[in-house]
Amino acid sequence: MVFLHWSVLWMLLPLSSWTQKLPTRDEELFQMQIQDKAQFHDSSMLPDGAEISSYLFRDTSKRYFFVVEEDNTPLSIIVTPCDAPLEWKLSLQELPEEASGESSGEPEPLEQQRQQIINEDGTELFSYKGNDVESFMSSSSPSGLYQLELLSTEKDTHFKVYATTTPESDQPYPELPYDPRVDVTSLGHTTVTLVWKPSPTASLLKQPIQYCVVINKEHNFKSLCAVEAKMTADDAFMMAPKPGLDFSPFDFAHFGFPSENSPGRERSFSGKPVPKLGRHIYSKAKVDIQKICIGNKNIYTVSDLKPDTQYYFDVFVVKMPSNTSTAYIGTFARTKEEAKQKTVDLKDGKVTDVFIKRKGTKFLRFAPVSSHQKVTFVVHSCLDIIQIQVRRDGKLLLSQNVEGVHQFQLRGKPKAKYLIRLKGNKKGASMLKILATTRINKQSFPSLPEDTRIKAFDKLRTCSSATVAWLGTQERNKFCIYRKEVDDNYNEDQKKREQNQCLGPETRKKSEKVLCKYFHSQNLQKAVTTETIKGLQPGRSYLIDVYVIGHGGHSVKYLSKVVKTRKFC
Repeated sequence: MVFLHWSVLWMLLPLSSWTQKLPTRDEELFQMQIQDKAQFHDSSMLPDGAEISSYLFRDTSKRYFFVVEEDNTPLSIIVTPCDAPLEWKLSLQELPEEASGESSGEPEPLEQQRQQIINEDGTELFSYKGNDVESFMSSSSPSGLYQLELLSTEKDTHFKVYATTTPESDQPYPELPYDPRVDVTSLGHTTVTLVWKPSPTASLLKQPIQYCVVINKEHNFKSLCAVEAKMTADDAFMMAPKPGLDFSPFDFAHFGFPSENSPGRERSFSGKPVPKLGRHIYSKAKVDIQKICIGNKNIYTVSDLKPDTQYYFDVFVVKMPSNTSTAYIGTFARTKEEAKQKTVDLKDGKVTDVFIKRKGTKFLRFAPVSSHQKVTFVVHSCLDIIQIQVRRDGKLLLSQNVEGVHQFQLRGKPKAKYLIRLKGNKKGASMLKILATTRINKQSFPSLPEDTRIKAFDKLRTCSSATVAWLGTQERNKFCIYRKEVDDNYNEDQKKREQNQCLGPETRKKSEKVLCKYFHSQNLQKAVTTETIKGLQPGRSYLIDVYVIGHGGHSVKYLSKVVKTRKFC
């Protein structure tokens, strides 16, 4: 048996890097070897009890060798395809005899023995074609040299291989529960809740693991290796092995360099010669796929999905710190369709209040009874900016963002129907008032200046009064001033609630009213008015509001202003 061990070693040394050692479980340095996995990358030898990652060029087979030293030894070999299906087969090689059989008793030259191993196919034990994680397992294998040959006919690809003679004690991959399915427990318009049974590796063996959830719109994945290959598809060229460092001798033939260790051209499993034209480079579009590792929780809610869209969900249990993984049986689900919104009919000349949820949309319809030359839309956004689109009989006439009060006048058409689409703000819910009319008369909403801020004059503050100013327009409007005492720590949330421009003076207490007055100026540069608010308390803070009221009775509030009287005078 010792002779077998060393003869295999000397015959295979030319097949691998000169720095390689033949890895077996009898070596004292085995633990050190598996920690330095780089020495096995693209080597012809498979280590016993460690997972390797490697690369295949399309239509070019690659061979690996594994030594079983004693008869009746358990053997397990697991192959994990990444981003392409693989063809692979495992065979047991016929080893040369210790002597040549001639009467001289001289052993055959090493070169002749080595060629004998390479040229002979051996006894095929197992073969597989596909993209599943597949394995060969035997509880009692004969001693000898096992050859694993792999081929990718679709494209250049990555793969992983794990070989061991102690499968029962190794447990390299995390275990799955008796029911390895991923279940959908809750389904919404934009959310899906997933749950799965915990891995025995964590619940029984108390080994550290984490779960990774993968979401995409194409298909389920059978390995985490396949997910990562898909996510880095654009970088596949950079991930290919580097010449002179990671190539095994078999790979040099692709670049026009014959390998002294390769007798003749390599052949595929079908026996046809493999073309030696170098590797092909394929460009890929970026794939919409998301991977989220969530620790050891076995329930997760996926959010921010699109309504009425089918998604595929996969869960992988990852063993720490080796990062080996096992796939649960994935699932798929279609998010709920958004409820069809009712279209609100607008009446000619009547103001309609509209509420829109955050990021929501509302549809309105305006169908004038009589023929008309022009149609006017007035929109008053109460809080933040909203978007309005107007279509006449399907034709887009208007698309614009609105803040405050805006008036749009469009050309009319007999028997025309108008569809108004209102889209809310991303920050929060939106409120607005909208009016549609075909009658040319006085505006229901007041005209506003571009700047609706209230200015307070610090130098004119006293212990009992505050002086403020605001801009007007060329149109004569009614302005009403209100004041309300607030705390010194008046915060932004309170201020935001006060900024609802659609809340009119009718919602205020009579005791808060200061006065109402009419004001306008034909010269816009002089359209400024001031007012001194008296009867205030020393050292107190007050919220000042100005409302402008239109001819139709609808009001618009200027931006609120907080002023503080002097404490000592």
